[in-house]
Amino acid sequence: MTSDSPLSLSSPTPSSPLLGQRIAFIGGGNMASALIGALLQAGCRPADIAVVDPGEAARERLRERFGVHTLAGADPALTGCRLAVWAVKPQTFREAAAAAAPHLGGALHLSVAAGIRCASMRAWLGSDRIVRTMPNTPALVGLGMTGVYALPGVTAEDRALAEALIAGTGRWVWVANEAALDAVTALSGSGPAYVFYFLEAMREAGTAMGLPAEVALELAVGTFIGAARLAQDAGEPPEVLRERVTSKGGTTAAALAALEAAGVKDAFIGAMHAARQRAQELGDAFGA
Repeated sequence: MTSDSPLSLSSPTPSSPLLGQRIAFIGGGNMASALIGALLQAGCRPADIAVVDPGEAARERLRERFGVHTLAGADPALTGCRLAVWAVKPQTFREAAAAAAPHLGGALHLSVAAGIRCASMRAWLGSDRIVRTMPNTPALVGLGMTGVYALPGVTAEDRALAEALIAGTGRWVWVANEAALDAVTALSGSGPAYVFYFLEAMREAGTAMGLPAEVALELAVGTFIGAARLAQDAGEPPEVLRERVTSKGGTTAAALAALEAAGVKDAFIGAMHAARQRAQELGDAFGA
């Protein structure tokens, strides 16, 4: 797997080159927890994982749930880690890097922090072995979609380590240039919120038409799951799949005509452009 092509799509593989490796997490929030859980499920030992988080409650939760080693602040215990996962808030990344980088000289650095560009990380960490990712929240249930970009200093072995980390949380795509991650952010990073937005609307419509709210939501969620799986497995573009369920003069045609008349598609496309623009602004705001 390389990032030489504009886009490459992969799925999880059963083996993990991270087995037996020491791994540091800087930040212990939800995404870190998802990744740690996936690592342990893949066979990594809790003793090989260290998590730095200033929050006492967060550290206690991680110890109780996973049995990993936790630290209130970076210290020499991080020395020798093969992989450092940066799961901090963008506004605290620079400060966290100043504290932890001296102990992580030999590590591959992988960031799940939104908006922090590789140039900033390279300046703060003093390393060219940086992988930047844009995951999304379905990673919490093993169905995530992650965009991945690597600096040229990242080796094929490093890429395999990055893929092994992401594998337990879902699928991933390598992108050929870092700017593409802003588009990834707009599509898949923010994408779950779009799905939830439509689920809300479908639930409201169902209740307005006389269905109990819980029934309407169950129908809506099941429809999204099934349609997404069909789109994944069918090997055909969504236009073809849509046409197959749209009989001339039928109910689906009436619904789609109403959506087109309301300009929903154009508004939706515009929304994703707005998300990409905001991603670019955040990169400017939090960079070096």
